[in-house]
Amino acid sequence: MAEPREPRRTNRLAQESSAYLRQHMHNPVDWYPWGSEALERARDEDLPILVSIGYSACHWCHVMAHESFEDPSTAALMNESFVNIKVDREERPDIDQIYMDLVTGLTGHGGWPLTAFCTSEARPFHGGTYYPPVARGGMPAFHDVLSGIAKAYRSRRGEVEHNATRILDALSNRPSGKAEKAPSAHCAAHAAMELLQRADLSNGGFGDAPKFPTPPSLDLLLAATDVLPEQKAREALEHVVHTCYEMARGGIYDQLGGGFHRYSVDARWEVPHFEKMLYDQGQLIRVYLEAWRRTGCNQRELIWPVEETIAYLRREMTGPEGAFYASQDADSEGAEGRFYVWTPTQLEASIGDAAVDIANAYDVSQSGNFEDGTSVLRDRARKPREQFFSERERLRRTREARIAPDTDPKRVAAWNGLTISGLARAASLLGDEQTLRDAATAADFVLDRMRDPQGRLLRIWNDGRAQVPAFLDDHSAMLEGLLDLYRAGGGNRYFEAALRLAEDIATRFYDDSGGDFFLSPCDGESLTLRPRSDHDGATPHSTGLAVLGLLRVAHLAAREDLARIADCVIDSHAFELERSPQAFPTLSRAVLARGRGLSLALIAGDSSDAATHALANRARRVLLPDDAVVIDAPDGPAPAGIASDWLADRGPIDGRPAAYICHGRSCALPVTEPESLAPPGGTSG
Repeated sequence: MAEPREPRRTNRLAQESSAYLRQHMHNPVDWYPWGSEALERARDEDLPILVSIGYSACHWCHVMAHESFEDPSTAALMNESFVNIKVDREERPDIDQIYMDLVTGLTGHGGWPLTAFCTSEARPFHGGTYYPPVARGGMPAFHDVLSGIAKAYRSRRGEVEHNATRILDALSNRPSGKAEKAPSAHCAAHAAMELLQRADLSNGGFGDAPKFPTPPSLDLLLAATDVLPEQKAREALEHVVHTCYEMARGGIYDQLGGGFHRYSVDARWEVPHFEKMLYDQGQLIRVYLEAWRRTGCNQRELIWPVEETIAYLRREMTGPEGAFYASQDADSEGAEGRFYVWTPTQLEASIGDAAVDIANAYDVSQSGNFEDGTSVLRDRARKPREQFFSERERLRRTREARIAPDTDPKRVAAWNGLTISGLARAASLLGDEQTLRDAATAADFVLDRMRDPQGRLLRIWNDGRAQVPAFLDDHSAMLEGLLDLYRAGGGNRYFEAALRLAEDIATRFYDDSGGDFFLSPCDGESLTLRPRSDHDGATPHSTGLAVLGLLRVAHLAAREDLARIADCVIDSHAFELERSPQAFPTLSRAVLARGRGLSLALIAGDSSDAATHALANRARRVLLPDDAVVIDAPDGPAPAGIASDWLADRGPIDGRPAAYICHGRSCALPVTEPESLAPPGGTSG
């Protein structure tokens, strides 16, 4: 009879709900979660603090954990010399922002795992990303870094404190300078031209390996086609379409299950870094849809990735309580990508004689295109997507029997907002009622279950409870999602909720003295500094997204106070926008929206009338995505929160539902036939 196994030792992280923190609960490192207990111990014992930041789906976080945090000798050195704090960057983007800015400033690059060394007062003085257990590739050994930092803290304390002061001063300062002219639509055109200079014309996307989809940059190129010279506008649209084609046929796209992996390790989208992040799915759905709309709504190649990604979200990323999970890991069975890759033998075992055709079409060979003779599926044949459908479906079902990567079940308000936006836009353009219900269900979950007793938005729902005060990215992404859901016909509730979020942004995140937003709310936790907004990258710059949301709400609700804040934030970034607008694609898009003015389609008609819906659906297709579509039933209550000026003296014509297209405050004559409904001059459609 086997001896009973002793329970594995756990540390403080065993009590946490974060999947990432719990991944480290068996480490011999004496980890603390971020909080008063750790910070008080550091102050009381005058010990330096080691802050290790990552997230549950991060492959290199797992590597460093296995190499260093599970190693008893490394753990002993950490425990002896530091107070060690683990942070889930997805739960605490404010902490991550401070230390990421530190590492980026020191090394010129960032990433996760993020390793920051701080004084006992949590003031950072040194940092890096991944450290190997032995020196290699120009990277020092983690053990040597720990020893060197601990020695410096003991013997050169004055120098350490001076560095911490200098670093905090640098982190607190914004780029200064005076713009030659006020931000205008030229910012978007200039940014688009700069992005096209870095465009990979062969493979799509921007730059070389590793290659990320960067949806904010693709969004900007699409929007800028309205203000670029004709030839450049055509180049911008063609590049986005080409990028969409290449990604969907490459290894970065899951050819069996749908959905996009986080990035490609090469320039050709062939071999992905296999983790799947919720925020990529929502944003890329939007990019594909807007590219489809701008190319005439007739390119099937741009729609099937949307349909498959929505199916993936329903099948694998939707929680039973509602809303969408955060991510899926890159690793399973201790190896990156094992769940996703194939050999010819595995293909034959699953689909028999069809294996040869699939292997040829999807680049599966005996030598493999990945590791250990395995292959990532990438569509070399580029046949119509309907071809090989049954074979792909059989392979997907075979794959389901494998040990799947872990799914992080927490719901992040910001990422749900981005996904609600994508689904709402899909419902608008494709007329898909189920997708509209999916978006509404997620929005209802966030609005109903992710709030504190005072009604303020919370960032995280996990393990049966909501927690962590929401940040600017949560508010701005949910604001966009709710506005898009209202535009798609979700109901008046969503505009009312959007208006409350806009007011929260104005009162809790806006710095009137600096004319800018902070990432954390004024009533949030006090840190060594209050971080400014994040940056455009894999997700949108939350300041730019907030400005765009405030402009949209101000237009619909006639809220000059919100418009004034949006104007002040744009003006406070004038120098940065003039110097490098391509670094601010989301804010440049907001400047473009302000410059051209927003449009609105008021549909006067009963919401149960098919003619009303036909006019609304046409308006949703021909207007720009940030423009509004409002349905006002003559005999029903006025849409809550919508300015009365939009509704006055605009009703059905001869008893028939009518559409009024307004640009700025000027409205065209009403139309009653959908085919007569056209966008105002100067916009696409």
